Amino acid sequence: MSNTSYSFLDTVAVLVHPLLPIPITLSGEGMGSASISMTTERTSHHIAADGSIMVNKMAGNNGQITIEVQQTSAAHKALLAFYNLLIISPSNVWAQAALMLRNVTDGTSHLATGVSPQKIPDKKYEKEGGMIAWVLMAADIQSITI
Repeated sequence: MSNTSYSFLDTVAVLVHPLLPIPITLSGEGMGSASISMTTERTSHHIAADGSIMVNKMAGNNGQITIEVQQTSAAHKALLAFYNLLIISPSNVWAQAALMLRNVTDGTSHLATGVSPQKIPDKKYEKEGGMIAWVLMAADIQSITI
């Protein structure tokens, strides 16, 4: 029996955009989690009156990336600055970001293009600091195994 291992510490996300002077790199410090969720259902079934099934294959690789960060982290501040930059910029640059999410331990990567923030994240003011969830919408997400 072989052993495998996984560590979130081996995960890095890099966000690039033409308006950013340098990429935003998110890894470890302040990060809580990152998840990919595809939006388009790729299969549907139509059932005829006689019970026969027609299977439909649909195109679409759009989805969202949710990145949870500590509310006081440099990662949150960088994403907030990115959001604020996009808000005051022309509409034609809104979705020109790309994001690569990679875990070197399990050899998986996701490349998202056409990336833009869904909205400014919700924020709670409580007795203890918490996590902020940034949802980034992507026009195309490709899953890559290295």
